[in-house]
Amino acid sequence: MSRSIIQVSNLHKKYGEFEAVKGISFEVMEGEIFGLLGPNGAGKSTTLEIIETLRQKTSGEVIVDGMNLDQSPDAIKKIIGVQLQTSGYYPGLNLTELIQLFAGLYNEAVDPLQLLDKVNLRDKAKAKFKELSGGQKQRFSIATTLINRPKIIFLDEPTTGLDPQARRNLWDLILDIRKQGTTVIITTHYMDEAEVLCDRVAIVDSGKIIAIASPDQLIDDLVASGFERPKEVKKASLEDVFIHLTGHSLRED
Repeated sequence: MSRSIIQVSNLHKKYGEFEAVKGISFEVMEGEIFGLLGPNGAGKSTTLEIIETLRQKTSGEVIVDGMNLDQSPDAIKKIIGVQLQTSGYYPGLNLTELIQLFAGLYNEAVDPLQLLDKVNLRDKAKAKFKELSGGQKQRFSIATTLINRPKIIFLDEPTTGLDPQARRNLWDLILDIRKQGTTVIITTHYMDEAEVLCDRVAIVDSGKIIAIASPDQLIDDLVASGFERPKEVKKASLEDVFIHLTGHSLRED
């Protein structure tokens, strides 16, 4: 049975009189893909940034792999990988040089080409980050989270703005990372993405968790309540049609 690798208990975050996070509690099991879902401003990003040691909490307790956030923030940083935003990459360096730079910061010995192989970017080893397509940028961003061989990685809306093919390929990459034993915490606005990827999801609204379970369980509970869609649910979606007709192979603009 999987053990709990993250425990969040009664977490609060205030900005003056505004309370962004209002007593959130949940746990993440080792080796699962856990999703935090919610509208903009719900508090999910603030919650993740606190766990990632990037933002101070107001109160509550966070335990990561047995370590208390208040007592061991530096030790926690060593076992997590956080997806960087575009602004985090030096424009004058190519992908190999960027990986070497981050490896030096982590004091890790990393083979850049081997890491690029994992995200299907070996042929872009000498390219600058700005020269990559949207899907390639996201794959490289995920590659940088793996440099320190983390137990847990955090992905914040990793497929936003990608075309259907790039999205599906990124899903495959995330699932493959989980197969290696890494725990993945993800935020997304795409509900189909959460259904495909997440073992469990927490739905956050107005700073509180209003539901937490597997996607299948949440759907079953809704149906059991008497909910019916206004139109018949088809066995495929338009995105399925697009992928079927254009192929699943990687093609970058």
